[in-house]
Amino acid sequence: MSPSIFERVNTDMTAAMKARDSARLQALRGIRAAFLLELKKDNSTSLSDEASIPILRRLEKQREESIEAFEGAGRSDRAAIERAELAVIHEYLPRLADEATTRRWVEAAIADAGAKAPTDLGRVMGALMKAHKGDVDGNLARRIATELLGG
Repeated sequence: MSPSIFERVNTDMTAAMKARDSARLQALRGIRAAFLLELKKDNSTSLSDEASIPILRRLEKQREESIEAFEGAGRSDRAAIERAELAVIHEYLPRLADEATTRRWVEAAIADAGAKAPTDLGRVMGALMKAHKGDVDGNLARRIATELLGG
């Protein structure tokens, strides 16, 4: 069995320390800190991949928002640091479905929900995210669903 995301982050953090890779180490420390906060909630000693992925998605979203804010403020140096951290976060995240796969899933969710109008978007998104939570980009799915429902 392959190591969990939590174990890989800890192992990679040690390797980054030994390699004196400060940029990578900083990103890994940020990930590990978020994991440790989650561990403290129920005093566990390890995180499953199912628990780790939502944390990583949250960190991913934070980095994307920071990049946008720094670029808007003309701080390309800080945006570059955030981009480097985002690249490290992406190493641990499973790949999201491509647009064609997402489109098929959205079409199936629309058919299953019997959705006909833009007002049915919430039901479609609810069913889609329940079925494919960690595998689909919610923004892409919402855009496709809105397009297919004529919104």
